[in-house]
Amino acid sequence: MESLNGGRYAEYKLPLESAAGTFDLETAVCSHGFFMTAPNQWDPLSKSFQRPLRVSDSSSSVTVQISQPPQSSHLILRVFDSVDLSPLQLQSLMEQVRRMLRLSETEEKNMRGFQEMYGEAKTSGFGRIFRSPTLFEDMVKCILFCNCQWSRTLSMSRALCELQLELQGPTPVTKLAPKTPTKKESTRRKTKSQEKLRHSKSTFEADETIKTDSCDTSINTHESNSEKTELPFMGNFPNPEELAGLDVNFLGKRCNLGYRASRILGLAQGVVEGRINLKKLEKDCGGETSLSTYTMLNEQLGEINGFGPFTSANVLMCVGFYHVIPSDSETLRHLNQVHGKKSTIKNIKQDIEMIYGKYAPYQFLVYWSEIWSFYEERFGKMSELPNTHYKLITAANMRCKNDKARKRSKRENEPQNKSNGLVA
Repeated sequence: MESLNGGRYAEYKLPLESAAGTFDLETAVCSHGFFMTAPNQWDPLSKSFQRPLRVSDSSSSVTVQISQPPQSSHLILRVFDSVDLSPLQLQSLMEQVRRMLRLSETEEKNMRGFQEMYGEAKTSGFGRIFRSPTLFEDMVKCILFCNCQWSRTLSMSRALCELQLELQGPTPVTKLAPKTPTKKESTRRKTKSQEKLRHSKSTFEADETIKTDSCDTSINTHESNSEKTELPFMGNFPNPEELAGLDVNFLGKRCNLGYRASRILGLAQGVVEGRINLKKLEKDCGGETSLSTYTMLNEQLGEINGFGPFTSANVLMCVGFYHVIPSDSETLRHLNQVHGKKSTIKNIKQDIEMIYGKYAPYQFLVYWSEIWSFYEERFGKMSELPNTHYKLITAANMRCKNDKARKRSKRENEPQNKSNGLVA
């Protein structure tokens, strides 16, 4: 975990309310590949989570660190970069944290129902799937998951966050695809951005005013002298407004997105222009996860370029639908290796129904708890891995030695969507 060096921060309490008896921060965060993607940072030593979050609807961000005191009914939020949060801004930060950790009455009800049906999850505490603070970030990351190695997914996500920092810089980033920078130019650009961070930090430290708010939270001012590490060279995940005006070729080359650049740009422009209403899409769910609601939302997503059945199913999982398992090559591997099936792209739906149909409407949660347990058997506990090891968690490294020795299945038996190892 990296945090601001010697800076000041404001501390707030986020009540866990109905989740107080069941919630565990480590289990809630380290439950899906999303937690490994930039700008998310999990610290295995302090068991705390950190990332930038936007202040209300503003383009500015603050760094938020989340921790859970032992045997407490609340989380601790340390907010760096700003000491003058209005009640509305603080409420916005709280809502983003609740969304990431699924701290809502609906999600708590779903988790309890799932654990009652699937006893193994109750023992492990599994039941919350970590997600992003916004649906837009979820959707973009679902695009980044498709048809590539996990290491590239991680690098693309990080590149988008680095680009966001550049877009916020004093010199606007060109909208045309630039030449590939030399090593000297890259170092100069990085140095300028780091100088900007240091300037922001010194301004922040100079302001000793802390204003309390009318929310039911407590606030304290602290000096983080005990944490002598530096903020990483990374911004927040870009929002639609920051991406919509970029040139598609520049975006693709700058972040190594390939064909994904046009899909991400199209999504961002659709949101900015009002053709895609993500707030309405998420609100239409309203905690109702029936098949009819799923079908309606799936049709809406299908109208957006780049959101086929696999990507849409992953997005809807983020919204809260657990009765559909997005199937890809990783699903085939799991069914064949763990359940002893001989699944192919032609019969995978029947095999999924045969194994997980009895767990409706929580099929995905059962499937994913199996997947996650399998990963941890191979690589160790995910929450204890250093972030330098994240790129090693690929489908190739999940096969047994005997599996690696076998020849790959014929192309016609492979699904169109090839997994990178950490998504359904």
